[in-house]
Amino acid sequence: MRRRTRQTVAAIAVLLALALVTAAAAQSKMPKLPPPYVFAQTGDSPGKVTFDHSSHVDESAPSCTSCHPKVFSILKAGGSVDGTPITHAAMEKGKSCGACHDGKKSFGIDDCSLCHRAQ
Repeated sequence: MRRRTRQTVAAIAVLLALALVTAAAAQSKMPKLPPPYVFAQTGDSPGKVTFDHSSHVDESAPSCTSCHPKVFSILKAGGSVDGTPITHAAMEKGKSCGACHDGKKSFGIDDCSLCHRAQ
């Protein structure tokens, strides 16, 4: 009787392990990304900036937590985590987009045409 119980427990453990592995594999697929976000053009801006998640997410290892909630609000599109406006001055200090777009991790903010598109 004990042997049968052990076999049953072992079979359940194997099935649970398989379920966990399957669930982990399913989660490694690309998440459904929000649509592109267009920032309002302000001041002497050379053009609107459109943020597209698909150009910022590594499909082989998608991770929303790289930016959310450390740098950007996940609840307010186009919002920084501390609520301050996203400006070039802030980016030069490593805030918002400048956390990655520093010329080392990713291209810097010195070429306007990489982000700003004239309409």
